[in-house]
Amino acid sequence: MRRPRAARRWLPAIWFAAGIVMLVAFCLAPFYWMVVSALKPPTALFNNDLWPSTMSLESLRAVFSEKNSFGRALGNSTIVAGITTAFSMLVGVFAAYAVTRLRFRGRTAVLGVILAASMFPGVAILTPVYQLFAGWGWINTYQAMIIPDVSFALPLGIWTLTTFFRQMPWELEQAALIDGCTRGEAFRKIIIPLAAPGVFTTAILVFIAAWNEYLIASNVSIRPDVNPVTVAIAKFTGESTFQQPFGTQMAAGVVATIPLVIVVLIFQRRIIAGLTSGGVKS
Repeated sequence: MRRPRAARRWLPAIWFAAGIVMLVAFCLAPFYWMVVSALKPPTALFNNDLWPSTMSLESLRAVFSEKNSFGRALGNSTIVAGITTAFSMLVGVFAAYAVTRLRFRGRTAVLGVILAASMFPGVAILTPVYQLFAGWGWINTYQAMIIPDVSFALPLGIWTLTTFFRQMPWELEQAALIDGCTRGEAFRKIIIPLAAPGVFTTAILVFIAAWNEYLIASNVSIRPDVNPVTVAIAKFTGESTFQQPFGTQMAAGVVATIPLVIVVLIFQRRIIAGLTSGGVKS
């Protein structure tokens, strides 16, 4: 039995819309369950209702209690992720520009090494990094978290920025040089404004990666006053030794995610512009 022509025309669109809805639901389900768990009273925490019948802010209040030092952890994460992002972008922009514009032997191999470094497992360097920093007296310092973060964020930033720089119209730089600009002035006045969407998008990705880093930070930040958010949440304690504060940890996860969501929502146009730049060649 053949379907009517209108049904055949709308069927692909319906399947596409259903697929989009399922994909969005799959991505948002963990965050939704985290919010629901944060709003449940501790006595109903293991109730599997999709929405709490009685909402409570007790878990959110426990997050900012004096014993958890969560406000200090938010500040530590902001410092570590902010410095990591600023340094990675400062070095990454010049490195990506050089790799893209300069012609030298082994350039492809350099890019391959950069890509391989971005995929290196953090657990492989954990022990030597800890021994090195312990010998220098760097345990419980910001630089002990920032330097390993930069070692992972910088290759990611260089590789991503190289892709953006390759799509740029280099004729504009050559025209600026012909008009009397030095190479530095052409880079500052022509290249940087054109690359701004890509640089901004890369900075957001690097900041999120540094904000979420846990493995290195959990080993080099032992004192509570230097713990970033990821480590502080894992160290939350309950009212007794045998109580696991799931509700407080879920509420802390919501609070730690909100700054990232706000940043993405505020700069979503720039992020989309950066992600789509170079998608179509003129």
